[in-house]
Amino acid sequence: MNEPSKTDSFQLPLTFIFYILDFMSDFHPFFHEHEHDDDLVVLNSQPKLKKPSLYRVILLNDDFTPMDFVIEILVNFFGMSEEQATAVMLQVHTRGVGICGTYSKDVAETKVYIVNSYAFENNHPLKCEMEEI
Repeated sequence: MNEPSKTDSFQLPLTFIFYILDFMSDFHPFFHEHEHDDDLVVLNSQPKLKKPSLYRVILLNDDFTPMDFVIEILVNFFGMSEEQATAVMLQVHTRGVGICGTYSKDVAETKVYIVNSYAFENNHPLKCEMEEI
């Protein structure tokens, strides 16, 4: 004989479930809170996205860091050609500051950290900073 085992799950007939839900709807406020929302209007809105801020990464002049070291940094960390790096290095030397590039905040912070760490490791006082545009 096929007797139901103890592991068989107990299932209620759907009609019984609907009967219980209908019965509960008469008493529970959840079922009544939107009864009179016929005049409810739902508007879809698009979020207003703001472009992320950009930051300039700049090198500051000092009297001790060799020009070749500045060029090395500009080539290795900012992907400049030798000619571009020389032009920026001369700006740093003559004007006191040179722009290395414009980046998002995270990229700019990383480049500033890497350049300052590399200069410190090589015993040069060169400083790199960032400024919001």
